[in-house]
Amino acid sequence: MSPFRSVGWFLLALPVAALAVVNPAPQAGEAARKAEVLEQVVAPDVEVTEPVEPLSEQEVEVLDPEGNDPLEEPITCLARTIYWEAKGVPGLDMESVANVVINRLASEEFPNSVCEVVKQGSEQSPCQFSWWCDGRPDEVVEGDAYEVAKDVARQALNQELPDHTNGALYFHDRTVHPPWADEYLLTAETEAFIFYRPNGTPP
Repeated sequence: MSPFRSVGWFLLALPVAALAVVNPAPQAGEAARKAEVLEQVVAPDVEVTEPVEPLSEQEVEVLDPEGNDPLEEPITCLARTIYWEAKGVPGLDMESVANVVINRLASEEFPNSVCEVVKQGSEQSPCQFSWWCDGRPDEVVEGDAYEVAKDVARQALNQELPDHTNGALYFHDRTVHPPWADEYLLTAETEAFIFYRPNGTPP
């Protein structure tokens, strides 16, 4: 075979080989599966039948890379909640929002999946998390903040985050004071939020 023909075959094969290397679909599918198992570990009445493996940073990176995927799997639902609730105040505020979602997932009073926790109340107002049904687009507009939110979500599902909220199931922005806040026990405060749990609820 002539050297020119060899080069031609190599150039034709290159895009296919490159596609095989960068195609994130299998890795994303595996990451989503792991996340579902991890949420089942937290949920109080779901039996876990698969091996429990932590999510890696690389696996989470390929999930919802543009921040516009449907909200159908745990990392995307949790990360988008962290992002929209606290994208302007990363750090403790983002982690504390994640704590509340995980605390609800672990509570018998709330649904058994992250996405159901996040979307709860959309059938009848008010929503539990206002960003979910405020009528505005839910797609990410700040990629860097969303990357941080995704990593916080990964740590939360891996149970690597300390609970900064002392078992909180509710929170509100400091700029408002909802009526229910007077009925609950204040458990923690951050720069942007105040956190609560019902009286008599163990931390």
